[in-house]
Amino acid sequence: MELDALRTFVKVAELASFTRAADQLGMPKARVSTSVQQLETRLGTRLLHRTTRTVRLTPDGEAFLERCQTLLGEADDLQTMFQQAPGTIDGRLRIDLPIAFARNAVIPRLPEFLARHPRVAIDLSTTDLRVDVVDGGFDCVLRIGALEDSGLVARPLGRLQMVNCASPGYLAAHGTPQSLDDLDEHLLVRYSQTLNPNAPGWEYPEGRTWKFRDMPSVVTVNNTDAYHAACVAGLGLVQSPLIGVSELLAAGQLVTVLPAWCAEPMPVSIVYANRRNLSKRVQALMDWLAEEVLAPYMDAAR
Repeated sequence: MELDALRTFVKVAELASFTRAADQLGMPKARVSTSVQQLETRLGTRLLHRTTRTVRLTPDGEAFLERCQTLLGEADDLQTMFQQAPGTIDGRLRIDLPIAFARNAVIPRLPEFLARHPRVAIDLSTTDLRVDVVDGGFDCVLRIGALEDSGLVARPLGRLQMVNCASPGYLAAHGTPQSLDDLDEHLLVRYSQTLNPNAPGWEYPEGRTWKFRDMPSVVTVNNTDAYHAACVAGLGLVQSPLIGVSELLAAGQLVTVLPAWCAEPMPVSIVYANRRNLSKRVQALMDWLAEEVLAPYMDAAR
């Protein structure tokens, strides 16, 4: 039984779509459909229920999918078990990263990873929205913040160091806050993916817990690029992971304020769909992100 046919079936099953599977595999839809039909014929059973609107697994398909994922994972391991040089890892990686993390930390250092693994190619998605790992066909996704119970496998990497920032122009116009009480006289750039103007305000530590202090705000944004740009423009204070503002701080476009009153460090994790189908190229990428890219930005108290 050809592994390519199994990979095609797994992709259709995971995406519940022949069309999306064809797009991600770079194959004509008709070829994908024919491959699955031929596989069903060889097995002597129907693996997928097809209608004009949906594609879903049959009971036999569910059992077969689990075995296929295990087999394909083991096949990837077999192909590389005698390859000691890191550069022998090959194949395409499809990943999703938060915008600021990709721009500031990953993309500038991506040539290092690709030089180390010259037979690897990367499809890189960047968004601050939470993409669907399975529906999007991603090998892995980096998530910042608390994880919901999604059934995905998660590899915790630590907690990102947080900083409070303002632009020099803003501080020249409004003064530099020295205490939490001073925040009553300052503006906050509010961040909310739903543009909720009543989103929580300034986060600060109190003993072993974290609380929020309401602050006036004239701008609410829904992505990190706009969040940091609004701060640079002098529209208020922000609380950000250091990784997102390191270049702006180094360039003097932002400065830190109230270092004793930073927000709670943000957990960061890599999530993926199936532990048993994790290829060596995905493992290599995750190790690189965790050990080399993220390490300088982690909270020392984690």
